[in-house]
Amino acid sequence: MASAAGLALCGQALVVRGGSRFLATTTASSDDDSLFIYDCSTAEKKPQENKGEDGQPVDKGSDTILASTFSTSGSYFALTDDSKRLILFRTKPWQCLSVRSVVRRCTALTFTASEEKVLVADKSGDVYSFPVLEPYGGGTLELGHLSMLLDVAQAVSPDDRFVLTADRDEKIRVSWAAAPHSIESFCLGHTEFVSRIFVVPNHPELLLSSSGDGTLRLWEFRSGRELHCCHVEPKGTPCEKRFAASRITYCSRENYIALAGDCAPEVYIFQLDAPRRQLVYRQHLSFDHRVWDVAFEETQGLWVLQACREAPLVLFRPVGGRWQSVSESNMLKRASGHLRGNWAMLEGAAALDGGLSSLYKATSDHVATYLRKKEERQRQQLEKRRYKSPQLGPRGQTKKMKSGAMPLSP
Repeated sequence: MASAAGLALCGQALVVRGGSRFLATTTASSDDDSLFIYDCSTAEKKPQENKGEDGQPVDKGSDTILASTFSTSGSYFALTDDSKRLILFRTKPWQCLSVRSVVRRCTALTFTASEEKVLVADKSGDVYSFPVLEPYGGGTLELGHLSMLLDVAQAVSPDDRFVLTADRDEKIRVSWAAAPHSIESFCLGHTEFVSRIFVVPNHPELLLSSSGDGTLRLWEFRSGRELHCCHVEPKGTPCEKRFAASRITYCSRENYIALAGDCAPEVYIFQLDAPRRQLVYRQHLSFDHRVWDVAFEETQGLWVLQACREAPLVLFRPVGGRWQSVSESNMLKRASGHLRGNWAMLEGAAALDGGLSSLYKATSDHVATYLRKKEERQRQQLEKRRYKSPQLGPRGQTKKMKSGAMPLSP
């Protein structure tokens, strides 16, 4: 489940979303100050969306954007919202191509590598595919889980061979794209919900995953084999639960990985040691405000979106092996200025964001619960016997009969 505020980068296109709106600008160093703003509350709604099967009004949703993503080349951008719509855009130049209905509220989406389809995962555990080249084409059910889906990824390969899905029941499933009912493997090992999965672009046989169990794991996903596991220890998060990553972002140049944590004012930097198939912890970035999202750009810059109106965006670059913030940057100042001018959308998103805490399952000591219920049943049975038979004293013993008295019939 994505945060109500989010950040996406592809090439020189930068998108920030919050509530029902998103704005798109550029990170180019030129004087281009173009800005595209879209509000889902103005998107078309079908008349039948207003009534259910029984003719009664239904919840139309809040139009809040739930998930969004770029296509591989950055030519397309797609989002889903709380009103159960899939909205597709062309980015060069920005233009809304279509607004389509989805069956249920969605949690994640991704484009296939060929950019012919967009895959949408929903709360019921289903994945639907929608055609891109036919902007108003209907959705096709591809696969389903018995648990809520939290993320979906396409194996980055020319033939789009596998679809990977992560759910609330700690599973990562690897399915054949051409025949989704055929399962290649399961990646099992997480002990809480799997919040994010990411196929490594320059090592397409490898998968990164994060979970509510506070770990970042590396997998060889076709075999389901876990290669490495790193425990992330939260240092400044106010959440009572363990660290759960709300975003994994990756930089192919030096194999850097950045994790943004749910409810956390911090970002963790790792590096993939591909020859050894290991994850190496590099750095912890601490902030004075909650981090909403992070994204790498192609030139190794790490952009951070935080809950601070004065400095909504922070840019980091590696200097001498350490990531340091960049204060003097025209593109950073320009993008931050756009956000300050539209701060209401992010402020409203923060109020609606419940985070990932609701995904943790309530734990129970089944043996203690059984013994407690057994003791309660025994007490109730004893009370019933006392009520039915006056022969029983206060402790259940039989009263002594007076001489010559006849026992009462039951």
